[in-house]
Amino acid sequence: MSRLGDLILLERTRQKMTRKQVARKCGVSESYIKEVEEGRRIIQDDQARRILKTLGTSQKNEAEFSLDEIAATVDLTTLAPQVPKPSPAQPAPQPAKHVSAEEQSGIWLDALSSVLCPVPVMNAGWIQVSRRMVPIQDGKIEGARPEKVVYFLAPDDSMRAMRIEKNDLVLIVPQGLPVDGAIMLVEYGAHRCLRRVRLLGDSKILLQSGDRELDAQAMSVSDVKFVGRAVRIEIAL
Repeated sequence: MSRLGDLILLERTRQKMTRKQVARKCGVSESYIKEVEEGRRIIQDDQARRILKTLGTSQKNEAEFSLDEIAATVDLTTLAPQVPKPSPAQPAPQPAKHVSAEEQSGIWLDALSSVLCPVPVMNAGWIQVSRRMVPIQDGKIEGARPEKVVYFLAPDDSMRAMRIEKNDLVLIVPQGLPVDGAIMLVEYGAHRCLRRVRLLGDSKILLQSGDRELDAQAMSVSDVKFVGRAVRIEIAL
């Protein structure tokens, strides 16, 4: 996803609107909204503003959205439990004390923790180079516990044949066993890389890669560590 796509998905989910409803109000197709949310379509500023306005937001359309900008689209009253008004027999509540900017920031982060999660971006040396805010659905990201999910920064074009190029971000969910046909993050020897896995039998696999031409390497399952399965890609522009 892109930051704009994350924002649109977050607001649409929060307002319990379907893609079809948003598409109808914006005069576009449902598949168009889906591609924008998944970061697979670049849209013009006026179209982005129209979609955000339809969702009740007024954020600008930029390549990157800061945490504060995303927070500005979230209504805390819909995230925090409501406090009932006191009855006539109850004493009136005390005036609210002044909340510092630092405390306000903590409130935003606490509120956003139920809908967004910072996912680390790891390079091939397994060093965190940045992080991305990813929507949480039912307490999980792509069906996995949020703390177990990572982005892998593609180090080269060795997977270009599978539409993954250098500096693309690949979302990885934990998977300790080989999955036939899946693109997986694997470790073997001194390598940590993305490869498409093909099962050859109970103990043999084929690791496929390729820049322009497909290459394959037959290996024993016991010689490979399977870190996780690729479920999503964010391309670098």
